[in-house]
Amino acid sequence: MEEKATQSALIEQRKRVTLTAVLSVDTFSEKQIVLTLEGCRAIVNGEGLKIVNFSKTSGAFSATGRIDGLRFARGREKVFSRLFK
Repeated sequence: MEEKATQSALIEQRKRVTLTAVLSVDTFSEKQIVLTLEGCRAIVNGEGLKIVNFSKTSGAFSATGRIDGLRFARGREKVFSRLFK
């Protein structure tokens, strides 16, 4: 049985977001970053967002900028339907 990676998310003073167990960065801009984690998607919203670190091997991810929100969604359809509305 394969062991699942522990997921964690940390927002520091609305200036930096750090996540673990990230499988991929799907889309990114200065206003939004969409990530795939095991079993869900994470959507980071803000202004001036910049990816500082992403390691596909370890799953470590961090970005800086003004962090306005972080939300999680199950399944691909929910995220992409919101992006293109």
